[in-house]
Amino acid sequence: METEAKLMDTDEKFEHSFDPGFIADRYSSVEIALIDSEPVYMFRIRNTPSSGVGILVQEDSAVLRHLKVGDKLNLKYNPVAASDLPEYLKTEIKYITEYDQKRPNKHYLVNFAVIEK
Repeated sequence: METEAKLMDTDEKFEHSFDPGFIADRYSSVEIALIDSEPVYMFRIRNTPSSGVGILVQEDSAVLRHLKVGDKLNLKYNPVAASDLPEYLKTEIKYITEYDQKRPNKHYLVNFAVIEK
């Protein structure tokens, strides 16, 4: 019985650890490697009240052409603290929307959620 309680606590911590606020506080950037491409693309993680966790991608970026809503990817998350090691986390693309801030180039906000470690 005590073991079951410990397992439930662990599951709850696992779920809580991937809420948008936690992700944005713990990780500063995410790396995306395309299957058919050698370059690794690094993006700063953004956390906005209206859209949650995401990245900004330029309209003409190769990454944007490869990402689709519903994709599940194993992404490399780089921690804020330099003493911590990067982690690979399974991530689902939730939506991709045009980012309407004043920028010289057109950008899209790619919103995502970490679904498992």
